[in-house]
Amino acid sequence: MDAAPLLTPERVLRRLQWHVVRRLDGRLQGDYRTLLRGNGTDFLNLRSYEWGDDVRHIDWNVTARMDELFVRDFMEDRELTAWLLLDRSRSMAFGALERTKEQVLCEIAATFAQLVVRSGNRVGAIIYDGRDVWTIPPRQGRYQVLTLVRELLRPVRGGSVTDLSKLLGAAARVIRRRSLVVLISDFISEPGWERPLLRLTEPHEVVAVRLVDPREYELPDAGLLFIEDAETGEQMLVDSSDPELRRRLLAVTEEQDAAIRHGVAQARAVLHVVSTEDDLVSAFVRMAESGRRRRR
Repeated sequence: MDAAPLLTPERVLRRLQWHVVRRLDGRLQGDYRTLLRGNGTDFLNLRSYEWGDDVRHIDWNVTARMDELFVRDFMEDRELTAWLLLDRSRSMAFGALERTKEQVLCEIAATFAQLVVRSGNRVGAIIYDGRDVWTIPPRQGRYQVLTLVRELLRPVRGGSVTDLSKLLGAAARVIRRRSLVVLISDFISEPGWERPLLRLTEPHEVVAVRLVDPREYELPDAGLLFIEDAETGEQMLVDSSDPELRRRLLAVTEEQDAAIRHGVAQARAVLHVVSTEDDLVSAFVRMAESGRRRRR
């Protein structure tokens, strides 16, 4: 049997161009404003507050004088700078061998990057492997996307326990100009990431993409199994046929889901959930449609 072809940045981009980006062109007619645009920084006008408006744009001085809520409208930036915050910690290696969360992260990040640079905008990335954080400065063009994918294909050593605060704190220090910030992670982390995320949403528009795998919610009914903690590597023997164990696992994951949704909402970021079994085009269309509804 022939060996599988070597996975290279060029192969990844070519596959995504044919199987994702071209299909998105057909579904969205090339209109990515609702998916990628920022709120802008150039003041346009004042108007009465409408339900769903960003509370950060309320002009409190005018509101106090008029005894009615007023918000500031801003002209969209002519040039968009997008930053990808990418979690490559140990838990991201979870999933089916042919499609782990980390593989989906690479596909989503590369697709986002292609959509940004094709309009002449800049994209950069801050990558965290559970131990170290490093930066790819924002630039334009296809070569920048190849640089990003090459970095995501590189093996990482990673740390033992994920702390997303390190990634978010690094982003707050590095990203100075108002930008679109896209955080891609499974949010399996030490607690305390909510406050650093809130600090990012104050100057920037932040979109959080949470990656999940169905196997995290339900054990296969296969009798005795060794399971391994994705963060620490600790193993234990469990009876996957035990209904009480399966019920407890589901309860824990549902509680974790609720906590993550609450934390992201408190930080005033936008949350999208993408499964390793999702069609990537459908996932991007969902994100775009959600963006349209938020801006109505």
